[in-house]
Amino acid sequence: MLGEIVDLLSTVPEGVYLDATLGGAGHAAAVLDAAPQLVLVGLDQDPAAIEAGQARLARFGTRARVVRSRFDRAGRVLDGLGVDRLAAALFDLGVSSPQLDQPERGFSYRQEAALDMRMDPDAPLGAADVVNGWDERELTRLFREHGEARFARRIARRLVEARPVASTTELAEIVRSAIPAAARRTGGHPARRVFQAIRVAVNDELAILPGALDQILRRLQPGGRLAVLAYHSGEDRIVKERFRWAATGGCQCPPDLPCGCGASPTVRLLTRGAVRPSEQEIATNHRAESARLRAVEGLP
Repeated sequence: MLGEIVDLLSTVPEGVYLDATLGGAGHAAAVLDAAPQLVLVGLDQDPAAIEAGQARLARFGTRARVVRSRFDRAGRVLDGLGVDRLAAALFDLGVSSPQLDQPERGFSYRQEAALDMRMDPDAPLGAADVVNGWDERELTRLFREHGEARFARRIARRLVEARPVASTTELAEIVRSAIPAAARRTGGHPARRVFQAIRVAVNDELAILPGALDQILRRLQPGGRLAVLAYHSGEDRIVKERFRWAATGGCQCPPDLPCGCGASPTVRLLTRGAVRPSEQEIATNHRAESARLRAVEGLP
């Protein structure tokens, strides 16, 4: 959804643009091209992304600064750079295409690799630790929370029985064998959501997201905008809730009555619900199919 992101972020006031999930810097470069009034601070925890992002952004010189950091530490990074307010910010959540396309990272169920799935290769917890170390109850809860409610227990039990599990393709086959044949005929590859659940657990993605969003919402200058691309319902629920809280100031009054609790909104919603990619974009990039875009603008 590159065009939508550029449209949202290129018309903001002069200031600092935070790309909290820099990846290969595709969004960052496009926004800087369209918005000469912005300077970039780009964050990523993956050293390969940092290298790729620096190379892509080199032509912008001092307008672009790249820092290796997880996005929940954005406030600390910005404080260290003397940045108090933001004119624009972007979170593009989930795994990036380059990470999926590198088999050795262990993110893909389609390619043989060791179980890893760490976005930060220096992080202590890897997919092998989850797959071979968590008990059946913990795995069942994890899979149930990430979309495998019907077969979560069956998958967890089969996985525990098959230990030790060493590779991505071995894990994918265990998941496939745990799901009844009739259920495998629809809904895509049966391992997709299980791999997603394990990746989210390894990288602590949902746990750190609310606080990270709140940090940035507090820093938006008047007219500044925050856009978030989410790729599964758990992420999108968190984004929707934190945006709603900021847009109402946390008001708890009945919706049909004037606010009497003194709540003070700090942003306004720019999107009515989540914006989805066009059929044309999905046709050219199937990975965009699950994307959901939400955005807010800072109030005076």
